Amino acid sequence: MKIIFRYIRPYLAITALAIALLAGQAFGELSLPDMMSDIVNIGLQGGGIEEDYPKQLTSRSMDLLAACMAPEEAELFLSAYEDGRCVDNGNPGLAEIYGRAAYRLANPGAGNLEPDSMLYQQMSKAMIPMFYQEAGLDTQKLQKDYIYKTGGLMLLLAMANGLAAVFVSLLSSRVSAGLSRDMRRAVFSKVQSFSKAEIDKFSTASLITRSTNDVQQVQQFVLMGIRMMVFAPVMGFGGLVMAIRKSPGLSWIIALIIGILLVMLAVALKTVLPRFKILQTFIDKLNLVSRENLTGLMVIRAFGNERHEEGRFDAAAKDLARTERYVYRAMSIMMPMLFLLMNAMSMMIIWFGGRAIERSALQIGDMMAFVQYAMHIIFSFVFLAMMFVMLPRASVSANRIKELLDTEATILDAEKPVSYPNGPSTVTFDKVYFRYGGAEDDVLSGISFTARPGETTAFIGATGAGKTTLMHLLERFYDVTAGTIAVNGVDIRQIPQARLRSEIGFVPQSAVLFSGDIRSNIAYGAESIAEELVRKAVEVAQAADFVAEAAEGLEAQVAQGGSNFSGGQKQRLSIARALARQPRIYIFDDSFSALDFQTDAALRRALKETTAGATVFIVAQRVSTIMNAEQIVVLEEGRVAGIGTHKELLQACEVYREIAESQLSKEELNA
Repeated sequence: MKIIFRYIRPYLAITALAIALLAGQAFGELSLPDMMSDIVNIGLQGGGIEEDYPKQLTSRSMDLLAACMAPEEAELFLSAYEDGRCVDNGNPGLAEIYGRAAYRLANPGAGNLEPDSMLYQQMSKAMIPMFYQEAGLDTQKLQKDYIYKTGGLMLLLAMANGLAAVFVSLLSSRVSAGLSRDMRRAVFSKVQSFSKAEIDKFSTASLITRSTNDVQQVQQFVLMGIRMMVFAPVMGFGGLVMAIRKSPGLSWIIALIIGILLVMLAVALKTVLPRFKILQTFIDKLNLVSRENLTGLMVIRAFGNERHEEGRFDAAAKDLARTERYVYRAMSIMMPMLFLLMNAMSMMIIWFGGRAIERSALQIGDMMAFVQYAMHIIFSFVFLAMMFVMLPRASVSANRIKELLDTEATILDAEKPVSYPNGPSTVTFDKVYFRYGGAEDDVLSGISFTARPGETTAFIGATGAGKTTLMHLLERFYDVTAGTIAVNGVDIRQIPQARLRSEIGFVPQSAVLFSGDIRSNIAYGAESIAEELVRKAVEVAQAADFVAEAAEGLEAQVAQGGSNFSGGQKQRLSIARALARQPRIYIFDDSFSALDFQTDAALRRALKETTAGATVFIVAQRVSTIMNAEQIVVLEEGRVAGIGTHKELLQACEVYREIAESQLSKEELNA
């Protein structure tokens, strides 16, 4: 979970403000039941009179009260009044003296009660409105004023709580959305730095899940955490303190219900938590199957394998659904059990509270406030339980994101990089070995050759011979296991990756186009490129015909993945993209396979002029594509089987001769 704190750090000020508002909202919510209790106890039952003894008395009332007091008490009490008004408001003993006298006056001959007795207090306060009425005061107005004043304060406090809740929602949403944005940006940036080895390690489906679903889980946890992790504890502890203050005798009910609730939550969490840990794995699997089905849809249909793929998808979906169903069923049982507990608690409070009221041990308003405080306490525990349910899933997601962000890329720039060497690029492979991570055998073994500017170096060999891997090493998608690849004598590992790749025009096996228009795809990777260069690249790549046929020309839209173009058209646009950069090194990785022979020949003739002075690498399966290359490297099982021109290899390399004889006629071989 440290990763969450790392990314929430820029939002600490907003988070602190949200927490302050939450604390204020919690104290406001805790004040409302107490104010409601005052309205019932003081406003309704006490006639709106807050004082413990009358502040104004007639002489007759004073005489009646003095008659029920001891001489020294009567002397102290009467000395506090002048012209019927109390002038000694700071004497705490007056309330006790008055209380005893009022009780004796209302109950002549009754025994004494303890001063803290509820009946004693209620009866003594009930006498105050009578004394005020005799003094000519409007007691109804006093009552209305108190109710309106307290009710008005409650209304204002409720509105303030509502505004605080709105602002907290806004602030918490801002923090969680900002955190998820920063986290996704970091994940995307990290993945951009990965070599193919790291991408293969995580898998594309897992990377998608980590940057979407996992980040979303963390975002939801932060959103709810800011709103609940502070609010719920304050409400729970504050509600407990206020409930005990209102009625200590009923506190055992809350303790009993909380004990039952904790047992329920412990059982539920112990049952559910292990399932959360495997949910994300099932989501990865579902994304993997979905992605394979969508990208391979044409192949699936061509082989009539829809049923099998539906079965794979159903199996992955059922695994996820079964786990989620178990989790949410377990959690759904909690809600009715919770409401059952709450209703049982309310009934117990009303039952035992009613009996306490009957004994004059509790006031009605206090019992009503106690019910609300008890509800606050229960809901606080429920909110905390919800957070603890979200915590493990968010923790798993956060750890998955952390695992990705903490993964060190294996392809790194040198600590003291060397600038790209000037002049035409001579590329040298010197005893190059390469082995994929975890593999037991080398894919490439002892590859050595030199590619010179103005010449074309071609690679041919059986599938899996290592041709594409060799080009990936030059691009530093992987690093060599042993040996060196140098440009003008400088090891490419000493050249910054961005600088190295900026000098390479790369056309991959599978043509990749991006959504946008044709112009943006050809100018891809170049900050600014002249219109003339774009059009020249289109002409050389033999794409001018279908670009001209489009009504919008270079502004013609390209659908996602270039789905609105044929395979040959996509390859030609990919070639145009490489040409537009005017690099020093060209890599055509089996880039002519989707072209017909006529287009292939025309393209190679145009390329010969355009790439003059550059170092050109061509990976091909067709001998006709490479037979005019100045240097052909024949690969067999990751080793060099022969190097030379077409004619030299026909004489000296059996592997090349077999490939050529299988593709060309005798006349073409001897041409």
